[in-house]
Amino acid sequence: MELGAVSPNVLAGTHRTRSQLSLQEWFVETKIADLCPYYDFMTLRLGSQPFISDFRGFLFFDVNSGARIFGNADSNRTQFNFAYFHQQEKNINSFLNETFQFRDQNLTFFNLFRQDFIVPGFTGLFNLAYNNDNGGVEFDQNRFLARPDPVGIFRPHSVNVGYLGIGGEGHFGRYNISHQFYWAFGRDTNNPIANRPQTINGQFYAIEGSYDRDWARFKVSFLWQSGDANPNDTHATGFDTILDNPVFAGGQFSYYQRQGIPLFGVFLTQRNSFVNDLRSSKVKGQANFVNPGLLLGNVGIDLDLTPTMKMFNNANLLWFDKTAVLEQFLYDGHIDRFIGADLSVGFEYRPLVSENIIVLLGAGTLIQGQGFRNLYNNAYDRVDPWVQAFGTVILTY
Repeated sequence: MELGAVSPNVLAGTHRTRSQLSLQEWFVETKIADLCPYYDFMTLRLGSQPFISDFRGFLFFDVNSGARIFGNADSNRTQFNFAYFHQQEKNINSFLNETFQFRDQNLTFFNLFRQDFIVPGFTGLFNLAYNNDNGGVEFDQNRFLARPDPVGIFRPHSVNVGYLGIGGEGHFGRYNISHQFYWAFGRDTNNPIANRPQTINGQFYAIEGSYDRDWARFKVSFLWQSGDANPNDTHATGFDTILDNPVFAGGQFSYYQRQGIPLFGVFLTQRNSFVNDLRSSKVKGQANFVNPGLLLGNVGIDLDLTPTMKMFNNANLLWFDKTAVLEQFLYDGHIDRFIGADLSVGFEYRPLVSENIIVLLGAGTLIQGQGFRNLYNNAYDRVDPWVQAFGTVILTY
């Protein structure tokens, strides 16, 4: 397994460690103006800073270098962000920034939040984003080709895509709802899988409904990532993100989201991402809109066991939206749409009832369906369930 994932030095034996020092977050900030007597303001922030494009991080969730103007209006009922990021390269193993090493990718965002939209307690969101990624040639720290994707023709190409988003989060009485829609449109100058330029027209929608009863929250969720039905034309109808890390349907506890699943030089799904995009890496590669897409259905229950301990239980069913891209990519005449069942349980412990110390424990499994077995077939047409278990400690001071 190691020989397929790293560039090993045999003199180091079978055990080795890696380290990286990165300056992740640094910025200067100044107030531009007070907008009214009711504490509305506008502020400019320059430097490496966190930014999330929507409520759940479906499109972009990162810390990177850029400029952001943000503030509020109408007695804080309206919040807004204008942001520009010139992306730094990232380490493929740690996902941390390679400080002051920049790639030819420029991102622009605008989002507008409106509190008490339609009804009190519900916040509406309108957002726009633009991804200008000129790619070039890049090998990652493991000496694997990251840009362009090592499939098909793998020639340098540019991806220029805009995103129009509409979402909301809040409650209607005792019922909670969170939803997000994105429409991606633009152009890929030479998609490696399709072997030709592509006009991009992809869609994405996710919705979660929940109901609180005492210390339990019961949830039902649905997610749709459009897939490409014909990889041989000039219309890429799959959807891909910029750099996502969604809090949805189990989030970091879900096997399908937490684990990157490789497939012949690229990844079917990226680490910390649900979308099936067939790109080399979400942190070093380029967005790919010729992909199979995803349908996800979820049921879950979150339990506040104590003031310091939460438990998260989720069950997901997964399908490919379209399989034509996979059938051509793998030279397989028929691939079933059903991916399988993703089951997970997680615990979050905050001993100080604050953000200073957070302990996460989780376990999950992917029980493969026929479509997944078609991709990772063996001589007996059987793939055993894949499992994960992890623990994380986060210290913030």
